[in-house]
Amino acid sequence: MKILIIQNKMGIGDMVIYLPFIKAISEEFDTSVSILVKESSKAEQFLKNNNIINKIIILDRGNKKRNGRHDGLAGSYCLAKDLRQYNFDKVFIFNSSLRFNLITRIARIKDIYQYSLFQKKDQHVISAAKVFLKKKLGLNVKSDPEIPIDNQSVQKVRSKYKISNDEKNILLGIGGSGPTKRVPAIIFIKLMRLIAQKYKCKFFLATGKDKQEQEILKELLNSEFKDKCYALDNLNLTEILPIIKNCDISVCNDSSFSHLSSALGIKTIVLMADTPLLYGSYNSKMYPIIPDGESTVAHDTFGKEKINPNKIFDQLDDILS
Repeated sequence: MKILIIQNKMGIGDMVIYLPFIKAISEEFDTSVSILVKESSKAEQFLKNNNIINKIIILDRGNKKRNGRHDGLAGSYCLAKDLRQYNFDKVFIFNSSLRFNLITRIARIKDIYQYSLFQKKDQHVISAAKVFLKKKLGLNVKSDPEIPIDNQSVQKVRSKYKISNDEKNILLGIGGSGPTKRVPAIIFIKLMRLIAQKYKCKFFLATGKDKQEQEILKELLNSEFKDKCYALDNLNLTEILPIIKNCDISVCNDSSFSHLSSALGIKTIVLMADTPLLYGSYNSKMYPIIPDGESTVAHDTFGKEKINPNKIFDQLDDILS
């Protein structure tokens, strides 16, 4: 049996969130599955060792820099043609799009399972997926993603960075997908001071190439902790994942690294400044920190300046103790 799963959201975090649902389908039919995802999901970098996925098909659309092969009416036909060659028996579509419904019909996929059409507005990313698989397959899915990683790469990184049990290895996810999510460098530096006062430690700094992210990285690398810091911005996710797996704990902005870290089984403190709380609390390995003075957090909270380093440290100390 050949099964396709369509997950067309853009980010790494969304890709991670859907992993339990992909796994549930694979286990229900006792077969590995193919996934159709956007390149921006970076699935090819962090899911290549996942034995429940046999093929990653890239959805070439929605790229702001150019028109993709699957954009527009002609692109829809191209996508249907691309999918037809795989002879899929079933497809699970994790959205309410009529477009994908028609494309999969043209691709001659016999069994189509999909969210109810035209109900995208206010659709809860996790609840909608849970209801979908409960209704279609009778499955109750726990939303704790897992990213498998081979032990050889973990041990290789351990040797390369001289990682030992004599010190605490801490991932700091200082990047973020938008400026309102990026907690200022000074808050991380204050946290590092608190940690260094109690623990022998080293810090792995995870961020992207955005100008503001690089400025935050530069501040940390120019601080008194520069000799304890390892910047990861020149590495791809395949190289970064085994480093994260070697860490004792992570402290991350609400970003791709918080999702990846928790899915690797690392207890992850998530700094929630400007995003709905669920994105930092759906995994049992996540420990959200919200801005001082707030009872919860959502879009337009704008709370990055009010993240309290003392609260972060208290949570970190409690986890490590």
